[in-house]
Amino acid sequence: MASNLSSVLPILEFASSNLISSSASVSCTTQLSCSSALFYKARLEVGTTLVKRSCFYGQTSRESLKVENMREEIHPLLKTEGIQKENNGRIPTLTSASILTDTAKEAVQHQVPASIKRSRADPKTVVSVILGGGAGTRLFPLTRRRAKPAVPIGGSYRLIDVPMSNCINSGINKIYILTQFNSASLNRHLARTYNFGNGVNFGDGFVEVLAATQTAGEAGMNWFQGTADAVRQFTWMFEDYKSKNLEHVLILSGDHLYRMDYMDFVQKHIDTGADITISCVPIDDSRASDYGLVKIDDRGRVLFFSEKPKGADLKAMQVDTSMFGFSREAARRKPYIASMGIYVFRIDILLKLLRWRYPTANDFGSEIIPASTRECNVQAYLFDDYWEDIGTIKSFFDANLALTAQPPKFQFYDASKPIFTSPYFLPPTKVDRCQITDSIVSHGCFLKECNVEHSIVGIRSRLESGVELKDTMMMGADCYETESERAALLAEGKVPIGVGENTKIRNCIIDKNVRIGKNVVVANVDNVQEADRPSQGFYIRTGITVLLKNAIIKDGTIV
Repeated sequence: MASNLSSVLPILEFASSNLISSSASVSCTTQLSCSSALFYKARLEVGTTLVKRSCFYGQTSRESLKVENMREEIHPLLKTEGIQKENNGRIPTLTSASILTDTAKEAVQHQVPASIKRSRADPKTVVSVILGGGAGTRLFPLTRRRAKPAVPIGGSYRLIDVPMSNCINSGINKIYILTQFNSASLNRHLARTYNFGNGVNFGDGFVEVLAATQTAGEAGMNWFQGTADAVRQFTWMFEDYKSKNLEHVLILSGDHLYRMDYMDFVQKHIDTGADITISCVPIDDSRASDYGLVKIDDRGRVLFFSEKPKGADLKAMQVDTSMFGFSREAARRKPYIASMGIYVFRIDILLKLLRWRYPTANDFGSEIIPASTRECNVQAYLFDDYWEDIGTIKSFFDANLALTAQPPKFQFYDASKPIFTSPYFLPPTKVDRCQITDSIVSHGCFLKECNVEHSIVGIRSRLESGVELKDTMMMGADCYETESERAALLAEGKVPIGVGENTKIRNCIIDKNVRIGKNVVVANVDNVQEADRPSQGFYIRTGITVLLKNAIIKDGTIV
């Protein structure tokens, strides 16, 4: 009988209860809710000495666990022991049990069957690493004096606010940000916005900036050589005392626009027993060659990973995305699965890959991930929601103006999962006889008798009478000029911050603190695609005019 009981134990022992059995009896329930305090009591007597044994399976589960699937497995064993007979032929639904000492040792060695065992991801075991990015040449000139994650977006946010807010909303409070290029404004924004007071207000969490630095030894003289090398140079942080409970490392990019619950991502990683999990999105032909593409089997395991393939290599990466539930038409439009550049690693696997297996590999996308698919369990996590890589001037421009749509594909207004940013403590915007259509106007602005269409107006912006703004992303200003200061500048023939009277601007990005005079026209009427005019205060990229930060555009200028 002891051997048969030991077979029942793995299924019986998944609820917590301090029960001591004294007689043979069985009572029944119909369903177990993992978050309730309703425990079924199964008392079995086989000898003279009684002990108590308890454990609780799924105590953090958000769902109700039905045990109908276990009834057929339990039924023959209960019948063998005569338990079913004592319950008038009914098969009990079991939630806890107390067993005798002569079977306790054997029972300790048994685990809940894999088919019903599900470990809930714990945010406390996850550390997030946000990559500050390289020189940002594709986003130049917006990255001329700032890192990519510090580029303003949406009128009052910075790109870094997106992964930071996703981490906070997901319950992940251990965050590193790796920086190297033009990091002054990024560091300033992080210090102002995410200062958690030495962990006092953020529990055991932290937000730490890890800047590229040189260390002792020949290898320590190098700056970050790539995404993998940046993480490698700080792997010792994962062995620090405050990292002792960490199990997973979440690698994030600082220049994407999306909203994600990272713990759903980590949960998929745990459920599949993955060494590495890649977050992916379906994508169309037009942009497929700009991303790393994956091929997967019917279980979600990544078979191949190709970084930015071209030509025949690109065609070879096509897959039938209808396997994810897309319609045939949607699958035809998006025949590729692209990596989002977001990964979850088991911490021991990450250290092994970076230190010993591929110690000279510098990049995750082009080196570490493709090589790992041959020897590690690499899984794909499909993210079927809005996601945009803000890697170029055009993608930045389009993503910003898309925020003005009704309804937009992405919006910052979500009370349950807000996007945080620095508190500016600015007054409401003042609007005087203006016409504003399909636009976003941030706080602290002054708009006077102007026309704004399909545009974003950033914080502290000033638009004077007669101004026409169309298809424009205006970042705003870092400070105000008083009325007396503005009057003095105008009296001296100089240009104050903002847009002067009767100026017409379209298809343009206006960086911060730009001074635009009266009767200026910025329209690129000749449809120039690329131009460098830094001495005149602007660049043109893919037909979009970019006015430089702190630029001065004099009265009457035509661009």
